[in-house]
Amino acid sequence: MLGKFHDKTAIEVDRTGGSCDGYVYFAWARFTGNTSSGFNSSVYLVRSTDHGATFSNPMKLSQTVHDIQFPDISVTSNGHVYLTYRQFADVRSSQTQDAVMYQKSTDCARTFSQPSQITTFEPYDATDLLDSGGLTGGCGDFDSHCQSGYTFFRRSTQVRSTADQLDAGNENIYIVYDPSKPGTEVPSGTTYGSVVSGDLPVKYHQNIGSQSAVYFVRLNGATGAHSAPALLDSQAVGHQLFPDISADGGVLHAIWWDSRLDGNYSPQRPVGNGPGGVTGPALDVFATSSTNAGASWTTATRVTDVSSNPNYEQFSGRTVPFAGDYLWVTSLGNFAFTVWTDWRNTRPGTDLRETAEDEDATSADVWQCRTPTASGGFTGDTCPRAGGLDQNIYGDRAP
Repeated sequence: MLGKFHDKTAIEVDRTGGSCDGYVYFAWARFTGNTSSGFNSSVYLVRSTDHGATFSNPMKLSQTVHDIQFPDISVTSNGHVYLTYRQFADVRSSQTQDAVMYQKSTDCARTFSQPSQITTFEPYDATDLLDSGGLTGGCGDFDSHCQSGYTFFRRSTQVRSTADQLDAGNENIYIVYDPSKPGTEVPSGTTYGSVVSGDLPVKYHQNIGSQSAVYFVRLNGATGAHSAPALLDSQAVGHQLFPDISADGGVLHAIWWDSRLDGNYSPQRPVGNGPGGVTGPALDVFATSSTNAGASWTTATRVTDVSSNPNYEQFSGRTVPFAGDYLWVTSLGNFAFTVWTDWRNTRPGTDLRETAEDEDATSADVWQCRTPTASGGFTGDTCPRAGGLDQNIYGDRAP
């Protein structure tokens, strides 16, 4: 990746009724290349004091760290602004561990504190080796085919956070993230791995799989103290990923993707892959809630009514899967609504370009229309609206 690339956005509005009520805060990660030492990305933030009509010049918040992503913004009832993000293990800054970090502003995002660490973790970053030997975070066909034979979408541990702007008695920030679950590490038996930052150079890659799980932390912004990381829903089976959290009126709502219903689940393999590389329906959305600031949570409930296959090769010319980067939940008191990416409407098919079918045995292929050419190749897909690309956004009320 060369040049500059902007991604991983977050937005929040001050609704406290205080001096900065109506201010809009927007943050993102800016990537400036992938080198032999790994990725370089920074977090920037702008603010609007006129309801989004104009914004300030971008402010770089990460002066002392080199690879940070997944910013999220929270505003507490006193108008303080908190930015959380993931610090990736990084060669340049000699950062040997992945971590949940935060910065705080007490002047409506004019200035921010230096970064503070909340906790470190072992990541769950899906990684593999391409046939060419390079490192990748997503596998598919042709140039994207991996030595393991698996087909899977890009995913890495992310950090999400929120605050209850109606809670005048506390300055709590509620945080969720989806790392590897300690004690579940196991040799993958292939070139697939999950326990090392996917942003590190290929020489750091390990063929070790694990189970991913969603953890919760409560940060007291006033003191900097925080609770110990705790599992939202401890399960022996299934990967948990892409969490989100919302808080309003004393009620927390958390959601995530979950593969506990996938009969092919294994900590050795990526989501939705069987032992031979065949893919199938694997992901559901689960949700839970808390009325005591996260001290306890309700029994997790399945939100989706259909499990779907996240590994359909719908991108880069029908060669790789992609699932986006987030799920989302928003709430008003006891009411919560969540949205997610869903593949129940995807029309499966066969890719004629695969003259020798690979390990997925067409289970990841989508409907496409191609014609052989005189040169021995194939035309592009002439029926892109026939269902093969029907990756849709679904939503439902969350408990």
